[in-house]
Amino acid sequence: MNEIEQTGLATMRDCWITGGTSFDLAPAAWKDIAAGANPDERERRLLAIAAQALEIALRPAAPKTLKRRPPLPELALPMLPERLRPILRAALKHAADARAKSRVVALVASRGFVLHPMDWMPAASDQTSPDVYAPWIDWQAGVDGEKHTDREQLTAQNWDDFYPAARRSALSDLRRTAPAVARELIETKGSSEPAEIRLTLIALMHFGLGPDDVPFLKSLSADRSGKVRELAGRLLARLGQHGQPGDGGPENPTAELAAFITEGKSGFIRRRTTYSPAKLKSPAQERRRAELFETCNLVDLAARFGVTEPDFIGAWQFGADNNVDILVARMVAASGSDASVTHMADTLVAEGGKPALFVLHLMPRLDSRRQRVLIRLILKDTQYLGALSLAEGIEAGWLDWADLTNGETLPALRAAVAGNDDAVKRGADQLLEALGFLVTAAAAEKLIGDVVAAGMAPSAPSLGLLRLNASLSGP
Repeated sequence: MNEIEQTGLATMRDCWITGGTSFDLAPAAWKDIAAGANPDERERRLLAIAAQALEIALRPAAPKTLKRRPPLPELALPMLPERLRPILRAALKHAADARAKSRVVALVASRGFVLHPMDWMPAASDQTSPDVYAPWIDWQAGVDGEKHTDREQLTAQNWDDFYPAARRSALSDLRRTAPAVARELIETKGSSEPAEIRLTLIALMHFGLGPDDVPFLKSLSADRSGKVRELAGRLLARLGQHGQPGDGGPENPTAELAAFITEGKSGFIRRRTTYSPAKLKSPAQERRRAELFETCNLVDLAARFGVTEPDFIGAWQFGADNNVDILVARMVAASGSDASVTHMADTLVAEGGKPALFVLHLMPRLDSRRQRVLIRLILKDTQYLGALSLAEGIEAGWLDWADLTNGETLPALRAAVAGNDDAVKRGADQLLEALGFLVTAAAAEKLIGDVVAAGMAPSAPSLGLLRLNASLSGP
């Protein structure tokens, strides 16, 4: 239907709206169809024709940019049972941000299920979801066709047949089982990828990082991306490789950072070296020190003071400046050797109290046993319960009921629920959400009963993740 016909149809519609007849306004072809009937029947016939025209001829055409998408890929795990989807949606609705929602997703995946796409979908840029969602991430990114099957092993020959998220997932698995093979793939195929992709591929080398990776990582010092060069330098630092000359001048960043640190002595008989934050004169100096901690490596800084990494960590005076302590912990997490990271974690956990909380910044580098030790330590000391929400890289669903009853956590929760302090109640809500991710299904069920008995409404939104957790205990 052309524009003139559309205008004529609009005029006929206006006539009908005002109670008039439209036979004289109709197109000639329409008149031929309606002419043999009485006036009322003519109008009904014209109305029928117009309705068909509006339904068929005037239907908006699809834009030329519209693309037909392939079907959503089927994932390796079964979909969450239909009866649990309302509980899941309630937990997702109460999750405050993407990080909280990712915990819901991770908990469900840990119990062997994936979410329904109408309840949640990963974004195309998502790099934190469980690996099982890689096909959906690639689908969101708009990749076309079906080239890859999950049963194929990634090789140089089929590299281009893997979509980005599926390739990352395959490479991370390969890096854990055959690190040299994965490194050769990254070396031979990664160089032709854009800088952003190269960065994600190089980051996967933290799995199984070892001395054999040194030559390739050193070759990245000539990479055209500054971020890739920086990441390679940090991975080399984890292997004890110096990134900057130890005898650099004042323009050397490590030398500049060392100038912001005070070296001292403690003890009356056995004089022990100590390191602590220097007192600075301006906020600009504090900002500069923070920048240097984020870019310098632990091995270079320790060498600047003529000591080993563990010696530098052991001599650092935690507690002198909370902000600088956090910067030190982050630098150790980013560039410290595995031995230095575990040494610092064990030392701070043994000390307990507030210093132990700095271990939260080391979490992604710690094994599961040390992570669990820290979580249990935090649960014993109710003063720092709020720190639980800061923990990253923790496994879901392992904290037992005995862990909750072995300390003051439950009494503190009951008191907060039964009290009238809104701020304390909000803190209890946040703790329940964190525990909803960490506890076992049996512990989740007991915890719900415990806080409800203390006065919390059974339908409280903060119990959403606990309810989902408890419901995932069986078929």
